[in-house]
Amino acid sequence: MTIAFSLVGGLGLFLYGMKLMSEGLEKSAGAKMRGILEFFTKNRFIGMLVGILFTAVVQSSSATTVMVVSFVNSGLMTLLQSTGVILGANIGTTVTSQLIAFNLSEVAPLFVMLGVIMVMFCKKSGVKRAGEVVLGFGILFMGLSGMSSAMSTLKESPYIVDILSSLDNAYMGVLVGFIVTAVLQSSSATVGIVLLMASQGLLEYSICFFLILGCNMGSCVSALLASLGGKKDAKRAAWIHFLFNIIGSAIIFIVLTFALTPISDAILGLSDGNVARGVANAHTLIKIVEVIMLFPFMGFVVKLTYKLVPGKDRDAEEDFALKYIGNSNVVVPNTAISTAILEIEHMGQMASENLKDSMDALCNKKEERIATVYRREKYINFLNKKITDYLVEVNEFSLPLEDKKLLGGLFHVVNDIERIGDHAENFADSAKESIEENLDLSEKGKQQIQEMTEKVIQILEYAIDMFSHRNQEHMQEILELEDLIDMKERKLQRSHVKRLTKNECTPEAGMVFSDTVSGLERIADHATNIAFAILKPEEHDEDED
Repeated sequence: MTIAFSLVGGLGLFLYGMKLMSEGLEKSAGAKMRGILEFFTKNRFIGMLVGILFTAVVQSSSATTVMVVSFVNSGLMTLLQSTGVILGANIGTTVTSQLIAFNLSEVAPLFVMLGVIMVMFCKKSGVKRAGEVVLGFGILFMGLSGMSSAMSTLKESPYIVDILSSLDNAYMGVLVGFIVTAVLQSSSATVGIVLLMASQGLLEYSICFFLILGCNMGSCVSALLASLGGKKDAKRAAWIHFLFNIIGSAIIFIVLTFALTPISDAILGLSDGNVARGVANAHTLIKIVEVIMLFPFMGFVVKLTYKLVPGKDRDAEEDFALKYIGNSNVVVPNTAISTAILEIEHMGQMASENLKDSMDALCNKKEERIATVYRREKYINFLNKKITDYLVEVNEFSLPLEDKKLLGGLFHVVNDIERIGDHAENFADSAKESIEENLDLSEKGKQQIQEMTEKVIQILEYAIDMFSHRNQEHMQEILELEDLIDMKERKLQRSHVKRLTKNECTPEAGMVFSDTVSGLERIADHATNIAFAILKPEEHDEDED
């Protein structure tokens, strides 16, 4: 029982250390790495190199592939572009086993102590995050040390040795590797355990090759689960990852069946007879060989996914579906904010369209526009609720620090866009009332409203662009437009009073005019809020200067 507790405790420390190290790295570099991933994936080969780098940094192919699924779902990456990153992730994940093979257990306590000091006594957030990485690294090897000690005791039990020695069936090895990895959600963890058991003599070196193949396939489970609530292409991206590992593992399995001994001996020879390093090198070489074999055929793999996931996504506006987030609201912390921004931009575009249609209905008495506005307003309200729920859920997750700072601003932007939608609906109500009551604005009044509307639409489009892309090209124009619209509102209200006193329009039509001008001015205020909602503090300061 004591041995079992030591094994479980060691495994717990190992998994927690890996999680802590991975999350610390993601917090430190997640936002920057995400930007690199978005920028350098236009070319499949470069995307593969970036996938290797990213996965080596975050220590998890599952994290990378889940992020890729999210990017494809959000439209940031095409399906074909995703193949390069997925292939790279499969090589990058082998870095962990290479680190484990160095057996740094003796110096692990030093890493733990250094990490604790950095986390507990340093005030700078950057140092604290780096401390989490160091601490996780130390805990990981402390866990390995605990498992190693327990396994050395297991060697003395003939019963345990007989059970593990009997694991000489290649098919059983693949199955065990798949199940354990699917449960632990980490092929790195499973390969680490296999490496440790082989180095202790509890597993035959040759069976480790088949366990690794099972680990490769089990690592696909996370991406498949993440894709369940996504769009068709997101599901296809997950299937690309799965098919790559299935096809690659099947080919390697056949080769090993006929040439296991010479291949395993050659890799062990390259590893200077060190079994642990031999397992780590086998893991890396298997992945590299799979990538070399399948890289030229990824176009065919993509086509195969269209057979497995047929059809097209339904029109989002027709079905009131989220366009980027996915109806199941599956949260991928590293892409949650960028995905939310895309969905909010989509919501902003809907509000802008409603503004145009409602003003067209009001000024030109186009009754068919009114129904369009009402329907689109329901869609905006749907997006408002769904995006807000998603942001609340995202807030519960550990996000990269830069993303965490943006979260509060996103709530405000969603609210501002929803209010713009409400104003557009009010304009549609006024248009409906004008048609039913046969109210006519004066030609001068209509012209003034249309001129003001053009300015408001312009500031709204600039604001959505500035919010979505952090594009400050039109910052000064936004500030000038806001002042201009404020002055125009006051001027139009004064000219409206003059027309009333001269009986140039009826009081009822005058009320519609006054409410419309006032509503347009408030929309400009909301647009300005949207533009400046997620600027960094220093960017606000620059603006004030």
